[in-house]
Amino acid sequence: MTTMSAERTALRSLSPVAGARQAARAFLEALGQPGIGREQADTVVLVVSELVTNALRHGGGAYTLRLTSHPHCIEVAVEDPSPRMPRMRTPDLVDGTGGFGWHMVNDLSLATVVTPGPEGGKTVRALLPR
Repeated sequence: MTTMSAERTALRSLSPVAGARQAARAFLEALGQPGIGREQADTVVLVVSELVTNALRHGGGAYTLRLTSHPHCIEVAVEDPSPRMPRMRTPDLVDGTGGFGWHMVNDLSLATVVTPGPEGGKTVRALLPR
């Protein structure tokens, strides 16, 4: 099992979300053989981007990203300090206020789990096929 953690972003020149995407790509490239296909890698990066964006937007502006490689899936875990749980919203097709992300994460994932933290906050996990 391969694990990588990145708190916020490692590169100051990038936005936190771009840094998280870059960290995810580096993690996936470092897996070696058997690696992960391009389409699956793009899905992992998309889910990382969405969960980190949600953590920044709705979770208080701080996050911890953890990526873990299991034999049949990649686990994306994003922790943030907000106890507010993600919820399904009706996507806003008129004013552009969102509502698409949590649906997308759930549709792309084998499973999603939200775990409240012991001292507040939460961890959102998505298991994605390899």
